[in-house]
Amino acid sequence: MEVRVGRPSHLDSIRLARLERLAIELPSWGFADTGTRFGKFMQDAAALSLEDKLDDAAEVHRLTGACPSVAIHVLWDLPIDCSGSDAGALVAAAKARGLRIGSVNPNVFQDQCYKHGSIANEDASIRRRAIDHMLASIEIGRAVGSPALAPWIADGTNYPGQGSVARRKRWVMEALREVHDAMPASMQLLIEYKPFEPAFYHTDVADWGMAYVFAKHAGPRAKVLVDTGHHLLGQNIEHIVSFLADESMLGGFHFNDRHYADDDLTMGSIDPYRTFRIMLAICEAERALGRDLPVEFMVDQSHNMKPKVEAMVQTVMTAQELFAKALLVDLDALDTARARNDIVAAEECLKRAFACDVREELAQWRETRGLARDPLAAHRAGGYEARAAAARLPRKKSAHGGSYA
Repeated sequence: MEVRVGRPSHLDSIRLARLERLAIELPSWGFADTGTRFGKFMQDAAALSLEDKLDDAAEVHRLTGACPSVAIHVLWDLPIDCSGSDAGALVAAAKARGLRIGSVNPNVFQDQCYKHGSIANEDASIRRRAIDHMLASIEIGRAVGSPALAPWIADGTNYPGQGSVARRKRWVMEALREVHDAMPASMQLLIEYKPFEPAFYHTDVADWGMAYVFAKHAGPRAKVLVDTGHHLLGQNIEHIVSFLADESMLGGFHFNDRHYADDDLTMGSIDPYRTFRIMLAICEAERALGRDLPVEFMVDQSHNMKPKVEAMVQTVMTAQELFAKALLVDLDALDTARARNDIVAAEECLKRAFACDVREELAQWRETRGLARDPLAAHRAGGYEARAAAARLPRKKSAHGGSYA
């Protein structure tokens, strides 16, 4: 018997309209000099100040038309005691560049007092300090109009017996509930998880199930944030996405890619088919819901080797390409094959859409929106990186006492 599968159509107006609504938030920290635990690798054009980061984000948005918001990191971008005028100046600076401020990311992992944990620390005064930091981050979010507070809890232990897992769990629950209750009605609490690093025996928020439980306990505006690099090898991420979406508990994404662990690689650079399947899970959830999923699509990448702006443009273009391919899956034909238990036909629905080359259609679509056909080529031809390096390199040398090599 001939195996019949649905033939993906081209990107019609309905699919292109959905693609146009795909807004991807950029991370401020993704434009600064970063490195590994062994050292930091400097780039002449990397951002030094928050204004530099906004300039870089504006360049990505100008080229792609898809990145209207910038996530900020408290302490890296703003002092925890920043004034209302500071927040107002930040909002104005973003608006002047055609941007807005997105999620606010507290920092409860950097200070020396967090060596043995933040909200799961044995010391009640340190737990209080971490909670107070997140409460202050909420006030920053309120002042800049942020839709989300996105804390990453790095707490965990490195040796058996080092801590009481159950007691630490209760402390995390209590802290997140207090934080949730302090947020304005306009904000969501996005709870991120990670199986290991910096802790290597146990992590207090280690997987999506724990994040789900913590979110449920925190309150109705708490959801789970899925970082595509924060999983053990072999994890079926699209399963998690589908499950959380069906539970109305999917709050957002941190998009990146990885080969070993939390590698912070460019989206789709290692396994684009996996990213495509995640996008398909989003498309299926949206069909079931009857509207776009109310989730935050964010990038979390800190490129040590690639030029910062180029890497972000690459990621956004890849996200658009893989989302477009997912939109081409004939969901009716897929469901028909599933109803017949025709495994081959069902899989072919995915493979045929993934094999479609959508780049020319996307180039034409960008032209109709007044954008460059090829944003990456336009960025390289425009000389932005050279201008940024010329403006920033003297400041870098000054900051390093004249020594920069």
